[in-house]
Amino acid sequence: MQVRNVSPLRRLLLFPLLLVMSLILSSCGGGGGGGNSGGNGGPIDPVPLPPEQPTAPAKLTSNEAGRFLSQATFGPNAAAIEDLIDKGTEQWLIEEFEKPASVHLEKVLAGFPEDGSFFDEMGTTLPELVSLASDSFWQTAIEGNDQLRQRMAFALSQILVVSAESDLGKVPQTVAHYMDILTEGAFGNYRDLLENVTYSPAMSIYLTYLRNEKADPLTGRVPDENYARELMQLFTLGLVELNPDGTPVTNPDGSQIELYDNSDITEAAKVFTGLSFSNIPFQLPLRALPIEALYTPLSMFNDFHSTESKTFLDVSIPEGTGGEQTIDMALDAIFNNTNVGPFIGRQLIQRFVTSAPSTAYVARVASAFDSGRYELPSGEVLGSSARGDLQVVIAAILFDSEARDAALADSQEFGKLREPILRFTHWARAFEVNSADASNELALRNTARSDSLGQQAYRSPSVFNYYRPGYIAAGTETGAAELTAPELQITNASSIVGYANIMTTFARGISPLVDRNGIRNYQPNYSPHIAVAADTNALLDNLDLLLTHGTLRDETRIRVGQILAELPAETDQEKLLRVRLASVLVMTSPEYIVLR
Repeated sequence: MQVRNVSPLRRLLLFPLLLVMSLILSSCGGGGGGGNSGGNGGPIDPVPLPPEQPTAPAKLTSNEAGRFLSQATFGPNAAAIEDLIDKGTEQWLIEEFEKPASVHLEKVLAGFPEDGSFFDEMGTTLPELVSLASDSFWQTAIEGNDQLRQRMAFALSQILVVSAESDLGKVPQTVAHYMDILTEGAFGNYRDLLENVTYSPAMSIYLTYLRNEKADPLTGRVPDENYARELMQLFTLGLVELNPDGTPVTNPDGSQIELYDNSDITEAAKVFTGLSFSNIPFQLPLRALPIEALYTPLSMFNDFHSTESKTFLDVSIPEGTGGEQTIDMALDAIFNNTNVGPFIGRQLIQRFVTSAPSTAYVARVASAFDSGRYELPSGEVLGSSARGDLQVVIAAILFDSEARDAALADSQEFGKLREPILRFTHWARAFEVNSADASNELALRNTARSDSLGQQAYRSPSVFNYYRPGYIAAGTETGAAELTAPELQITNASSIVGYANIMTTFARGISPLVDRNGIRNYQPNYSPHIAVAADTNALLDNLDLLLTHGTLRDETRIRVGQILAELPAETDQEKLLRVRLASVLVMTSPEYIVLR
């Protein structure tokens, strides 16, 4: 497809259509590390022993540093690349673990009226408060010093899903409290995280077990089953029994083995009865709630908890067991199921490194989850030796031989589509915007629309997130190869053009404001690139390092260079236009959209 006699700026709008073709024809949509990819069926590979770790390089190259940071953070900039080169990946990792968490609730509450109220006389959330949690996410993701923690919290938010596309949209303080649970628990233990999520007002509102009562035979009331179902299906186990490498265990006839049925869910639902807001009566009307109840962990009210015996999975909870003890026993049983390591590990690999990880990769990460220990390339051992240590899990993901193998980085079967949110945050970080305060950015209020990014944190359309971890895109080369590619589920002609349009708006510094008289934030610093803008090769070298860690193909460089050649580069304003256009063209290229 050739584009002739079209102005450079109009070509910018047409370029994403070329990208759609490139993604399909070059099979850039997802990928696995070769071999049978976990969860896609096929023959079961034997579970390999963790291989000997590769020797850490004496010093990273700039491109290697950029690639590592693209996997582990919300996007590298020049300073972060140099910092990683100086420290090395292991010291960087240890320092990230030690950094204090950048949290959200205090920042969100600071935006409330002094009395903490948030409803108007009609019972509607004050409009100036609705976006506070979202604003905090953008600012923290872009400016937060604890980048690995923030990325881990974001990854966990796509597994342990709550969404403001529900009643939670009315209570930003409740969403912010949940964001802090994931942020503070990002390097903790997954069992502890499950407990904190269970007692969170946000999850109880979203999955409707707040004030869930024991059964009443006289009225026919039965416990709400939503949380019990999603806790097992989405947050811990999946649906079928898994091998340690993430592949399904099968019967002799090849059929998969279901872990549980609806009777298990009915029994487990009894566990999550009796929870309500803390320090108030169980049934206190919502209009009478104290402000702090919406961001305080729930309490157990045993009078409303089912004291019947409960039997599900491999656990039997005796009749008369108290509510908190019942929840402890249930969470312990679920957490200790052998499915949790491969089920959660595989999804975290997808969020950081590759969409369809090999069975060997999954097995190694699951082994780290189970053992709570991981040996870095230097021989230093991380971990508490407690099952579910998330520091160990993220280290195992980022330092795995497949994650760091430069040869695999060239494979069309390896890598992942960068999530739209990560593309935007990378742009803001790479070009060091003057401020990531999103409070006046109208375009960031709802980026979930298909004419925007097509994704917004904590605002997925359902508990199943924006995309399923097992999604295989029909009609694509990845689909033909039976490779999972979750992000392709929200990738289409509308979302690709929407992404290009919003990036063009921000690259030009003309994003729409809430208050037109306010200070304009999100203004990129293009100075280092303006200095070389007249030299197309030098400009593309700069952008290749910052955005695509040296993977920009000659074909793309030629294509972008031909467009830039039509723009003069004499004045600073002309050079600025060149840089703006080049940055968007690179960020809509296949080499950028697909992180390898």
